[in-house]
Amino acid sequence: MTNDQDGTTGGPRQNFRAEPRHKELDATKRKLAAVMDEKDAIDGFSNAKVAMVLTDPRADDNPIVYVNAAFEKMTGYSRSAVIGRNCRFLQGDETRKTDVDNLRAAVNDGRDLSIDIQNYRADGRPFVNRLIIAPITDGNGDIIYYLGIQKPLHDTEREDGELNEKLSSLQSRVQEDLSLVLKSLGETTEDEPLEFEAMTRRMECLQLVYEAMLLSDSQGLRSRGIDLGALISRVAASIAYEEGRPGIRYQQQIESVVVNLEASVRVSLLLSEVLFNAFHHAFDRLEEGLIELRLTRLAAGGLRLVVTDDGVGLPSNICFPDMTTIGGRLIATLADGLDATITPVRGAAGTVVMLDVPAGMMDV
Repeated sequence: MTNDQDGTTGGPRQNFRAEPRHKELDATKRKLAAVMDEKDAIDGFSNAKVAMVLTDPRADDNPIVYVNAAFEKMTGYSRSAVIGRNCRFLQGDETRKTDVDNLRAAVNDGRDLSIDIQNYRADGRPFVNRLIIAPITDGNGDIIYYLGIQKPLHDTEREDGELNEKLSSLQSRVQEDLSLVLKSLGETTEDEPLEFEAMTRRMECLQLVYEAMLLSDSQGLRSRGIDLGALISRVAASIAYEEGRPGIRYQQQIESVVVNLEASVRVSLLLSEVLFNAFHHAFDRLEEGLIELRLTRLAAGGLRLVVTDDGVGLPSNICFPDMTTIGGRLIATLADGLDATITPVRGAAGTVVMLDVPAGMMDV
């Protein structure tokens, strides 16, 4: 069965033209609604209710390098206003010095910390922030990011042990997933610097996974698994929205496939890399083109993910995945963890990338 444009099953193939991000709001809402329900189309992507921040402790003054939409909503500060700044701008007159000292000591020692701290929104209003920080390490064990999970607390939540458990679970999940992504950066050279735009895209992809995870938790459905079909519909639509241009059409046929959380993370990240490559490289010097995505449950119980384009084709001197690039190494790492088979095919026009995941790697 396929997911209809209204979220039901059994309907026609989804088909919309990817447009640049500067179109008017009504056009954007129509395009998003092609793969999401109306509420999600209005709310947009990556709006997990828990704020997330990444900082770079290797740079001077440990500046912010990423925040999600929930952080912007919680604090009133836009992403562009905070990137490159230390998080101390959230502090104010009533922020306790002991809390600040504890935060600084945890960062200096490279350890986790959970703390309730008085912070201030952009308009000056105070709020109590449940903050969990944790180091993110690379393959060599070196700390290259600090993760902050944040949630404003109401009076009734101060002693809520279940809330802290959920936030800690999310922190552990993000640490694990970011470490997985960063393994692919271990061979980065000076000629191939870490691109923060690419890291932001990967974080946005993970955000959608965490939304699905938190939704399953809130409904008591996590033990039943994650609906991968619904998840990658949103991941793909987000990429088409951000990376599309006039003339490039996008279609998808996606079945409902329930998988475990680990598989949902790996497949979503892998799709993000492959689909991003298609939008960016498949149509060089071409005015029009088509990208198709299909997700199918196999008779033997596994799944097959296929990304097809009718563009210029994969150059004969390029292997896929290209292990000389960060994205290529990430694709290989993700596929290895799924025990999956990646098959690239050079067609008469364009490229087909097929991913087969065996049933045993998906079981809930």
